[in-house]
Amino acid sequence: MHVFGLTGGISSGKSTVTRMLRELGAEVLDADVLAREVVEPGTPGLAAIAERFPGVVGPDGRLDRAKLGARVFGNDEERAALNAITHPLVREAFLEKVLALEARGVTRVVYDVPLLVESGMHAWMEGTAVVWVPRDVQKARLMARDGLDAAAAEARLASQLPLDDKRAVATWVIDNSGDLTSTREQVESVWRAMLARG
Repeated sequence: MHVFGLTGGISSGKSTVTRMLRELGAEVLDADVLAREVVEPGTPGLAAIAERFPGVVGPDGRLDRAKLGARVFGNDEERAALNAITHPLVREAFLEKVLALEARGVTRVVYDVPLLVESGMHAWMEGTAVVWVPRDVQKARLMARDGLDAAAAEARLASQLPLDDKRAVATWVIDNSGDLTSTREQVESVWRAMLARG
């Protein structure tokens, strides 16, 4: 099994690239989806979070993400406690999905992880694709998408590792600042390179 990483930044267009990869036949596992699955009602993950963070499970038995977010935002200790619960569960879920795909004869998986570089996970991937746009384009798209003013957009961007830093460790860079045709050509090229590995 060959595992490749895919990452980007807010408003870089990673979901567009993910969709294109899937259209080309790639199996893409999304870390955000796995992170939601491991805290569904009835899971050990949700039970552990409810115990560590009382009051974050709503009356419907589901995780109240806004409440939990308010507890961990800007508090490194609380965020570390949450990560200590969720990260091992997400890793386990990822491995289970990879084994299931392998059993079906799939030989390549793309793992879409927002914090791939920050977490150091890119180091054990066979290759990492970074969806990149210039910072001014990223900021303009973020302002347009979320209706933010320049200061709010800057604050959101400042909370993430800059795309240029991610680009520095990339195996492949997908420049998503042009039109969709240009992006698709780059995605096709990256997927061919992934298929050629091993």
